[in-house]
Amino acid sequence: MKHQILNWNLVSFQRRGPHPYGGTTVAVGDIIEVKDKMQRGYRYNLVAPIGKAFSDEFRPYYSPQQMLEMGVFEGKYCTDCIGEFPAKWFRNAKLSETPDPSLNYFGIKSRQPLSVWRQKGWIFGPDPRGWFQWYCRYYLGRRFPEIDSIQIKRWRAFVRHAGQIRANCEPGDIFCRRRQRQALLQWSHNPLI
Repeated sequence: MKHQILNWNLVSFQRRGPHPYGGTTVAVGDIIEVKDKMQRGYRYNLVAPIGKAFSDEFRPYYSPQQMLEMGVFEGKYCTDCIGEFPAKWFRNAKLSETPDPSLNYFGIKSRQPLSVWRQKGWIFGPDPRGWFQWYCRYYLGRRFPEIDSIQIKRWRAFVRHAGQIRANCEPGDIFCRRRQRQALLQWSHNPLI
């Protein structure tokens, strides 16, 4: 079986023509070649079916598509790398050319500059945008065992915020601790506890 190399050019948010993903479907064995504002010449192999074969220690509550549709990262995350991922992830995504906190599910500011992430050592391996980019690529089927282990441990540790919500909020009051709830959503944990 011949596997395809998917090679997409930089996609801008303004593009209204066919998505570079087009009618192409990805499959195990395909190679994704990335060309966006933050990465050029990076390639990765898909070794797992999309959305399947996750580590037993990693059970995210939402898919990347669901997260983008609910409203994460003030609509700004991924706007220059849409072509790397399935078009359907972005059909109903809340996106903006500039950060807009009102697009977040909980309507609050929720992001720090990448410079802060780098300074704190939160960027690992070949994913210069951080955890969510890692998760999108993992969901798509990339596996990078050393980095996957680090990111899954980070995801597991983040659930502590759910404990703080349970300890400080009345059940069903989704407006209590909105910032922590938005953060849980952005880490694919259930913020509606």
